[in-house]
Amino acid sequence: MTAKTADLALAADMQQRGTLLLGLTEDQWFDRKGPRLGARQLGEVLVGFANADGGTIVIGLGNGRVEGINAAGPESLSGWQQAAMDFTMPTVPCETRLVECIDHRGEADRLLLMRVEASGVVHTTTDDTAFLRVGDETRKLRFDQRRELLADKGQTTYEATVLPDVSVADLDAELLDEYAQAAGSSDPRRLLVARGLVTASDEVTVAAALLFAPIPQTWLPQANVRVVRYRGRERGSGRHQQIIFDVRFDGPLPHQLSAAREAIASLVPSRRALGPEGRFEDMPIIPADAWLEGVVNAVVHRSYGYAGDHIRVEIFDDRVEVRSPGRFPGLSDPADPREVMRFARNPRIARVCAELRFGQELGEGIRRIFDEMRSAGLTDPTYTQTSTSVQLTLSSFTVNVELEQQLMPRQRQLLGLLRAHDGLSTGDAVEASGWSRPVVLRDLGRLRDLGLIEWLGRSRNDPWAYWRVREQTR
Repeated sequence: MTAKTADLALAADMQQRGTLLLGLTEDQWFDRKGPRLGARQLGEVLVGFANADGGTIVIGLGNGRVEGINAAGPESLSGWQQAAMDFTMPTVPCETRLVECIDHRGEADRLLLMRVEASGVVHTTTDDTAFLRVGDETRKLRFDQRRELLADKGQTTYEATVLPDVSVADLDAELLDEYAQAAGSSDPRRLLVARGLVTASDEVTVAAALLFAPIPQTWLPQANVRVVRYRGRERGSGRHQQIIFDVRFDGPLPHQLSAAREAIASLVPSRRALGPEGRFEDMPIIPADAWLEGVVNAVVHRSYGYAGDHIRVEIFDDRVEVRSPGRFPGLSDPADPREVMRFARNPRIARVCAELRFGQELGEGIRRIFDEMRSAGLTDPTYTQTSTSVQLTLSSFTVNVELEQQLMPRQRQLLGLLRAHDGLSTGDAVEASGWSRPVVLRDLGRLRDLGLIEWLGRSRNDPWAYWRVREQTR
C-alpha cells in the first residue's frame, strides 16, 4: 500500500470513504486509530511519522469497523487537534481536517484526518521519548538509535533544497504525467506540491529535479549509477585491470533504474543449476531480485549531498557489489541488517519510487535480499560501512545451512566479509567490521573451530598472515 490508495479512498464519496479506508493495509505512510485514542498516545504516533517519512493518520476507524468520532465528543476532538502542540517537542507540523463518512450503523458521521510531513529535525514526546514509524508500527527508539537518527536528520533537508533558476517547466512533462497516473492524480503540479517536491510558488527542489528533470546531472553531476563488469574475481590495477564494461547511467532516477537494471541483468554471470522446473538450466549466480533490490535501495537512500561521488555497481565472476555514498540511514550496528530501524534519508524520493513500484521499503527490502539469497542456497548478504559510504556484497558462495545456522548474526557477517575480500588479516577484519579487536578475535576463533575458516601464516608474528574461508565452504 502506498499513499496513492489512501488518497483515492479519501477522494471517494462519503458512502464508500470509511469502508475503503478500513480496507487499506497499514504501512509506512498510513495508520488508522479508533475514537478511544488518547491525545498523549496520538502524540507518539505523530512523532513516529515526523521522524520517518511522514504519512496519514485517520481517527475513527476501530474494532474492524467505521466507528466515526461524533460519539467521542468535542473534548476528544479538541485533544486530538492539539496533540501536536501539547505532547510533541518541537511541535510536529501537521494538517488536520474533518471528512464525512457513513458509520457501521449506516448513520452520517465524521473522521479526523491528520497529515504529517517528514521533518528535518528529530521530534520527541514531552517526556523526551523518541519514536520512529517502522512499517506498520510506531517504535520507541533506544539511545543509540536516537543518536543515529540525529546524525542522519542533518542530511534529510538536502533533497528539499530549492534549486535556483529551475522551474516546473524544466521538468519532463511526460514523466510527470506518468507519475500522476500512477499516483491516481489528474493534476501533476498539485501532486508535486502535495508531495513536497515543488513549493507553492513553483520552486523546484533537488528531489523533483532528480526524479523528473530530463538531465538532472546539469545541476547534480554526481547523481548517476555506474555499472562496471570485471573479468575474474579481482579489480586489478593499471594494465592488470580487467574491465570489460564500464558505463554511467544518467537521466532522471526512474530512467537510471530501468537502464541499470537492463545492463546488470545482461552482465551477471550464469551457472548451471537445478531450476524450479526440476531441470538443469543456466541461472544467474546472484538472484535478480536480490541485486535489483540492492540497487534500488542505493538510488533511493544514498546521500545526494556528497559531491563528486556516485553509486557504483561492480560485477565480478563470483559476486556483485553495490556501493553508495552516505552511511546506511538509521542503522547503528550492521551485524544484522534485517533489524534495521527504517529511516529514509530522502523521504520524498522514497515515496515517489514506492508509488512508481520501484523496490520495497528499506527494512522490507533488506529482508527480501536475505530471503532471496537464502532461497538460492547462497551466503548471506554482507553490508560494510565506512564514514562516507555503505557497500552491499552479494556472493555466489553456497553455504552449509545447518552449520551456518549455529552462528550469531555478527559471525555470519564476519564470514561474509572474509568471503567478499577473499581473506583478511585480523587488523583488516577489525577495520572492515567496525568491531573491537577482542570481539573479532573471539568470532574468528569460533569460525575456525567450526571448520569454516583457516589461518595462514608462518608464525604468530607473521605480518602477512591472514584468515580465509576454507575451500569446502567457499
